[in-house]
Amino acid sequence: MAPAIKTEKLTKRFGDIVAVDRLDLTVDERAVFGFLGPNGAGKTTTVKMLTGLSAPTEGKAFICGQEVTQGSVEVRKNFGFLPDVPAFYDWMTGEEYLRFAGELYGMTSGAIGKRAAELLELVELKKASKRKVGGYSRGMKQRLGIAQAMLNHPKVLFLDEPTSALDPIGRRDVLDLIGKLKEEATVFMSTHILSDVERVCDRVAIIDKGKLLVTSSVEELRRKYSRSVFEIEFDEDDKSFADALQAKPWFVKSEKAAVNGNTPLLRVTAQDVAAARKELPHLIAASGLTLLRYELAQPSLEDIFVEVVNGK
Repeated sequence: MAPAIKTEKLTKRFGDIVAVDRLDLTVDERAVFGFLGPNGAGKTTTVKMLTGLSAPTEGKAFICGQEVTQGSVEVRKNFGFLPDVPAFYDWMTGEEYLRFAGELYGMTSGAIGKRAAELLELVELKKASKRKVGGYSRGMKQRLGIAQAMLNHPKVLFLDEPTSALDPIGRRDVLDLIGKLKEEATVFMSTHILSDVERVCDRVAIIDKGKLLVTSSVEELRRKYSRSVFEIEFDEDDKSFADALQAKPWFVKSEKAAVNGNTPLLRVTAQDVAAARKELPHLIAASGLTLLRYELAQPSLEDIFVEVVNGK
């Protein structure tokens, strides 16, 4: 079975500027795939090539096994697309907008009515379906835009920066919706908001200056870039515990930080995680201090992103 999305040496140049540089990417079916990169990394240019809105300078792109070419009607039947700044007709109601979009897809009136009702329920706009779109919040418009992109039962859904201009409640609603969508389609989400990716994505790719730096699951990235840092929080400070640490062969360094302005937090870096994990509980017990928290720190996706992009 062909992957949902595949690119082969996909390249886009604008004069002397290489916006996307020989991109090789594979996205499996029924997943939420996060396409990450700083501003100007080539994310939107890649999405435009994948959706046939821009022709590549070199290379090829495939959606569900079919090569993407500009104006290809057959390929476009396989995907839906929500751009970073979607346009709406404010004088239409939400239901009218979906009917209009359905007619552009070439759907029958009966099919449009049934599918629109399903999607308005899914995106939680059923009660607002008779209201003018001009009165919708930004989050409601984004959800309506996603419903529009899902009208023709696409196998792949492209979302370009779907939460970038939303308030926290709007972001939460859209992310909850994206999590549900993979039951129907592969979701390819281009974004620079890393907390959104951590919440909903199964796999990610990081791109910078047009080049693919890494592609992996979020959990695999965390394991690969895991840090040998233990975070230990006591109810009070004690120098004898720090002295005991320094006598251990696995000890590298310790750093103090404040939690909630007063409780001492000690970050202990070890060169041998297994040895430190075995001995630290005994050192803590011997200190006589009241332990509030003890854990091996996990890097956030933001930490990993910065490390990958900076080439560390």
